[in-house]
Amino acid sequence: MDSQQRRARTGRLAFIAVATAASAALAAGPGFAAGVGAADPPAPTPAVPAVPAEPSPAADPVIEPETKPAPKVPAFGAYLDYGPRGVARMAELSRWLGGTELRVGHTYLPGDRWSNIEGAPGFLDVWADWRNEKDDRMFVLNVPMLERNEDHVSDAEVRLLLRRGAAGQFDDHFRRLAERLVELNVPDTVIVLGWEMNGITYTHRCGPDPEAWKTYWNRIVTTMRSVPGQKFRFDFTPSRGRDAIAWTKCYPGDDTVDIIGMDSYDQPEGLSFDEQVKEPYGLQEHVDFAKSHGKAISYPEWGLFRNGDNAEYMRRMLAWMDEHKPLYNTLTDYCPHGVWQCEDNPKASDVYRSILFGRTPEEPTTEPTPVDPTPEPTPDPTPTNPPNCSPMDLGEWVEYWIGGKLCMRFDWWSRSR
Repeated sequence: MDSQQRRARTGRLAFIAVATAASAALAAGPGFAAGVGAADPPAPTPAVPAVPAEPSPAADPVIEPETKPAPKVPAFGAYLDYGPRGVARMAELSRWLGGTELRVGHTYLPGDRWSNIEGAPGFLDVWADWRNEKDDRMFVLNVPMLERNEDHVSDAEVRLLLRRGAAGQFDDHFRRLAERLVELNVPDTVIVLGWEMNGITYTHRCGPDPEAWKTYWNRIVTTMRSVPGQKFRFDFTPSRGRDAIAWTKCYPGDDTVDIIGMDSYDQPEGLSFDEQVKEPYGLQEHVDFAKSHGKAISYPEWGLFRNGDNAEYMRRMLAWMDEHKPLYNTLTDYCPHGVWQCEDNPKASDVYRSILFGRTPEEPTTEPTPVDPTPEPTPDPTPTNPPNCSPMDLGEWVEYWIGGKLCMRFDWWSRSR
């Protein structure tokens, strides 16, 4: 994923105080928040027990065939936003998909400072609430291994930091994160630890010292597993291909890895899907490596990228996952990668929607769910401003934390006379 887009995610917690102060100040004056209160995910629908037919008194008892639940589609979801908006948008995306249930919620801990890697108070609560609404939901959390994770730290300093981590100097941060997740009643969180370690984007990269990196990974997993009540699963997720180092050289061992994932975007430019499958350390090698180690696979990040609105990639990637049945996958759904929140990819959007539309209806039906390809995606409806109201541009991060734009009435002077 583009590092500039990632940095936009990691800075938001720093603006909580600014947003709160701005909201409080404007609340006292002639303004109000517009668009606050995004739709919450729908409440779970209780299953209705089947009523067995009574046998006729004049005939032998009728044995009803066993009612079997509809087969479950492998868990999938999409990365839709960093915080509470991401949770709210899952319900919107589900409706766009004809009621198909998104069973996976996916977000990232900021990697700017250790206090955020520990799980800043309040940040994880909304995700925990969503996870606990239904038993079959899955919460996936990307966890950086080092602070200043996108600050272009030199290889020499990364090497030193990895060795400090391998010696146990950062254990307390990960113990606190584990305790916080257990306290929030999400002890079964899937932890995508140190993702894309085979590249050069992150401070938690493997290349400067693979042996120290593997030792450090093992310390983190051992530390988090030592917390009472935990049921974490740890996902080792490189990016597809060789990148800066072969990701197999970073594999820390079967004892501390539960899932072997892969972030697989449609890149580089001109690379066909068949080449993405066959390239060294590509999709096929990922599947084969996981099978040889007895591990489930996953695709925490995937989507369009260097080849634009590529409907063939979308069709083939969905078919690949249908064939190889990952434990979960989460599409990265914003431009340029996405199909619902990004209007730049209409062809791929049609493919994604037509294939996944209505896959998991709430109740089995005898009639197939009709697919209506005509509606346009409505990922984030723009609230209608009240009359005589001018929206104020406070910046994306401030608007994120206050839940919408602030609107200033330009007729306030006449109403106060």
